[in-house]
Amino acid sequence: MAINKVVRAALKAISYRDIDIKKNYLQYRSLVNLANKSFKPLYNTWDCAVDSDGHVIPVRIFLPDGEGEFPVLLFFHGGGWVTGNIDSYSRICSNMAKMTNHKVVSVDYRLAPEHPFPAGLEDCYQVAKLFITNKEVNNKRVTLIGDSAGGNLAASLSLLAKERNEFKVDSQILLYPATSNDHSENSPFQSVHDYGTEYLLTTKRINDYMDLYISKKEDLESPYFSPLLAKDLSEQPDTLIITAEYCPLRDEGEEYGRMLREAGNYVSIYRIKDALHGYFALPLRFPQVGLSYEIINSFLNR
Repeated sequence: MAINKVVRAALKAISYRDIDIKKNYLQYRSLVNLANKSFKPLYNTWDCAVDSDGHVIPVRIFLPDGEGEFPVLLFFHGGGWVTGNIDSYSRICSNMAKMTNHKVVSVDYRLAPEHPFPAGLEDCYQVAKLFITNKEVNNKRVTLIGDSAGGNLAASLSLLAKERNEFKVDSQILLYPATSNDHSENSPFQSVHDYGTEYLLTTKRINDYMDLYISKKEDLESPYFSPLLAKDLSEQPDTLIITAEYCPLRDEGEEYGRMLREAGNYVSIYRIKDALHGYFALPLRFPQVGLSYEIINSFLNR
């Protein structure tokens, strides 16, 4: 159903109370973690770690029901590159394993501002390299998937994989991804102007996240920060892009899909009606979530 006047008023009130992420990101992290602390995964899980240049990258693996080996969804969580972790996304990943019949590998990449760009991206890259190239670890198909900032990391990783030529990404699923470096009043995307103040995710918060993520202003011009800046989008993975109707990132995500398609890649783009940014975290009973899994499974099983 469409967003009615009461819900819209509530969204406006919540959006206007947007906390200063740059000053309070540690407290906000704690709130996110506390809200998800009591969740007990419904499916088999285990924690492990990937070694990378003197530090370890925590990874949580979620198994669906059944025996045997399963194809892999390599998942990168959202949170503006600043918040979120494998605990706060355990419910989503548990549901994902159930709904897709895939093994979900959730990556606890390093967060900004303690570890600015490209630290988180490099962590995701190293985990992808392991699961794609090491057949003793995994010998099944790997699909990258991420939401919001995680969608940005998935898209950027695919670009980086082509650049380094160490492994090939076959497919990626980008859920309302961040692909642009400009969410100001000068943005060319109408969704930034239409849905950037009263629909939960505000342009102020997006800009604060970006300021915390970069280590220097020049980072904003990197295609690994803003995939829309990539000069060559050929030989990219088969791609599914799902956006939300009332999301400021909607138009840039769809534009990235169109650019990938124009470069000769297989791309499917879907806009979920009456959905807000972050809707994928809602319970499975919500029609927008159910529809999204129908689209995802159609893409995975094509």
